[in-house]
Amino acid sequence: MSIENPPELFIADWKSVGRRIRELRGFDTNQSELAQAIGVAQSHISAAERGQKEIGVVSLFRIARLYGKSVEWLLTGSDRKAK
Repeated sequence: MSIENPPELFIADWKSVGRRIRELRGFDTNQSELAQAIGVAQSHISAAERGQKEIGVVSLFRIARLYGKSVEWLLTGSDRKAK
């Protein structure tokens, strides 16, 4: 099986991901509340929002579901549809 147009290599910008998580939290939810909702420690959320820690797929999925966003939007800031 060959792939004519291989997908681009994706490298996450974890600082940008952290900013998007912070944006979703807004002023209504603190880090502890988000951490409890997705089953991680508050320090994990803090480090993730600062871009100091990569966020696992399960945490990304839980955050996306909690706020009605896609994992793609969390990772890229874009929610384009695949062709």
